[in-house]
Amino acid sequence: MRHIAEETLHPMGTPYDEMYGATSTPLPHCQSYVDWLSTQPPSRIRQRRDEADALFHRVGITFAVYGEDAGTERLIPFDVVPRIIAAAEWARLEAGLKQRVRALNAFIGDVYGDQKILAQGIVPRDLILGNSQYRAPMAGLAVPGGIYTHIAGIDIVRDEDGAFRVLEDNLRVPSGVSYMLENRKVMMRLFPELFTGAPVAPVEHYPDVLLKNLQSVCPAGVTDPTVVLLTPGAYNSAYFEHAFLAQQMGIELVEGQDLFVRGDVLYMRTTRGPKRVDVVYRRVDDDFLDPLAFRADSALGVPGLMSAYRAGRVTIANAIGTGIADDKSIYPWVPEMIRYYLGEVPIIENVQTWVLRKPEDLAYALANLEHLVVKEVHGAGGYGMLIGPKATRAEIEAFRQRILAKPEQYIAQPTLALSTSPTFVEQGLAPRHVDLRPFVLSGRDITIVPGGLTRVALREGSLVVNSSQGGGTKDTWVLQC
Repeated sequence: MRHIAEETLHPMGTPYDEMYGATSTPLPHCQSYVDWLSTQPPSRIRQRRDEADALFHRVGITFAVYGEDAGTERLIPFDVVPRIIAAAEWARLEAGLKQRVRALNAFIGDVYGDQKILAQGIVPRDLILGNSQYRAPMAGLAVPGGIYTHIAGIDIVRDEDGAFRVLEDNLRVPSGVSYMLENRKVMMRLFPELFTGAPVAPVEHYPDVLLKNLQSVCPAGVTDPTVVLLTPGAYNSAYFEHAFLAQQMGIELVEGQDLFVRGDVLYMRTTRGPKRVDVVYRRVDDDFLDPLAFRADSALGVPGLMSAYRAGRVTIANAIGTGIADDKSIYPWVPEMIRYYLGEVPIIENVQTWVLRKPEDLAYALANLEHLVVKEVHGAGGYGMLIGPKATRAEIEAFRQRILAKPEQYIAQPTLALSTSPTFVEQGLAPRHVDLRPFVLSGRDITIVPGGLTRVALREGSLVVNSSQGGGTKDTWVLQC
């Protein structure tokens, strides 16, 4: 049997099955895993799933969900059935991701520099200069190597034909890589036989690659850079990841109160006295980084940090102001950025998108709301969106009024039948929608550890994979041959 539990999930179309494609026969790169799985009694898989939950609890891998009465933290569900990507598929995806991030870095540098793409009308000027993510203090500031987004998390989906498409760019403080790493550790512990001689690309070296990447973008003249990870603190939703990555890289995890600026140089307080800091891997949003430059009421940042940054005495990763390129209102123009800056055809296309600030796109969207996904351009986490095929008539009409009031605040996309991957649920194996967030590191070179964070919509029929709305994660296997 292809799935133990078959369900009707897809009113918008037939999704691409990542293990079987469009047939009842496993795809060649999945055959060996399917053969192994067919020998496993469901009781063993269920037992291993429970062991995985216990391991994650023991390690403390939790995710804070603000506003929940039941508590501030919960475990992100983990599925023990991996998502498997063929070597040739990954090679194309990797090339497309590197191309996209090169163009995005060039765009951010242009926006805070000569603004040629705006002057030529390729990207609307008001869309940038009037954007809440535009940071005027970055204008004219040269950053080491011209790199603004040192760590990018690019959200990838597959359409009904199995083609990869970019759903979203995360260029500010992308999260989730710790789950990629811990998922692999747990899988290797629970199912060691699967990795014996299997051509699954490793991911455990990511912290070493990240540290070398950060060291490579240190200020000019620094030969032995000190790198720190700046966290908002233990109450942040991603604090586990902050502590995990700092520990894995062997660098200090600091809060704003641990740092100070003197003479345009950033220092860290230590028991042996002040120590200069050369690179800050920041997990604090722009507005809170420096109360002298941005929000004066911020207690999370470092007074004078922007001054040290402008003086070229410290590198901030990701750079301040990168949010201008991961705003959903900018996303539709990324293919044009690739053509403009690189002179290349995009390898991985966007999902088709209607920009509702355009009258013709607005008219189309309003006439087809029951078929579309409509998103706030500044929204995140699966909130502030309409999924037309899943919405009631009243919900659609209420959203229509929101769009009419401020059409420039929305984009619309077709309701994709996102690809599915077999997932172990209470009834057995069943298809569940997935996406993928590979992590692209930019420094002297652009590096991608093979794999990424696969998020899975565990709720039956759900297209929302976000952990804050019931999503879980899977281990992502990229085969090396």
